[in-house]
Amino acid sequence: MVKLEVEAPLIARSRKAGHFVIVKLGEKGERIPLTIAGADTEKGIITLVIQAVGNSSRKICGLNEGDVITDLVGPLGQATHVSKVGTVVCAGGGVGVAPLLPIVEAFHQAGNRVIVVLAARSKELIILEEQMRASSDEVVIMTDDGSYGTKGLVTDGVESILIREKTDLCVTIGPAVMMKFVSALTMKYKIPTVASLNTIMVDGTGMCGACRVTVGGKTRFVCVDGPEFDAHQVDFDEMLMRLGAYNTK
Repeated sequence: MVKLEVEAPLIARSRKAGHFVIVKLGEKGERIPLTIAGADTEKGIITLVIQAVGNSSRKICGLNEGDVITDLVGPLGQATHVSKVGTVVCAGGGVGVAPLLPIVEAFHQAGNRVIVVLAARSKELIILEEQMRASSDEVVIMTDDGSYGTKGLVTDGVESILIREKTDLCVTIGPAVMMKFVSALTMKYKIPTVASLNTIMVDGTGMCGACRVTVGGKTRFVCVDGPEFDAHQVDFDEMLMRLGAYNTK
């Protein structure tokens, strides 16, 4: 994973937790949506975290200090609805931890008790732990191989919290299958849950329809209606199927 600090003063001043940008490198480059992980309004800088998974993301990860991003559009999407609700459990997996950070900070600043669950395959893939600890009351680490924190899945960490104390809200960001199982768990415990969806996206303005999902039986567009939705209303199976549209057989 690579952290980019990008000079974008207008976006830095107007962004809120939950907003994202679309990045394009080169005139014929792919448009890639990235949630804004942080912003410094004095320096006019936004922070993006990206993982190299394809040709375009590898090129972005290979940028050096002083290089130029061809196009940067944002802030896009709907900001996170933040209020004082009580105890908020924030569950992040993999690169999803980056967009979770500003949400954790916002709920903490609003006076909530915030408990963060960070999950990854191994210790090396846990990111932003220090920043999460600075803006939360507790951080629970889960790794698949047990190399750090507690061995187990993100749902194991979330459930351990739900069992021991009253929780008023859960926010989850990460791989779609992870959010699906966190949602199923919190539905069992009747905990309101928000998921930030990571669908395939092209233009980011609702024109192309590539990011459409079914929420509560109705079609919604992640780029303009989201990216955050009531997790218990999301058709994750349909979303997972659409995410695999370009997979090679």
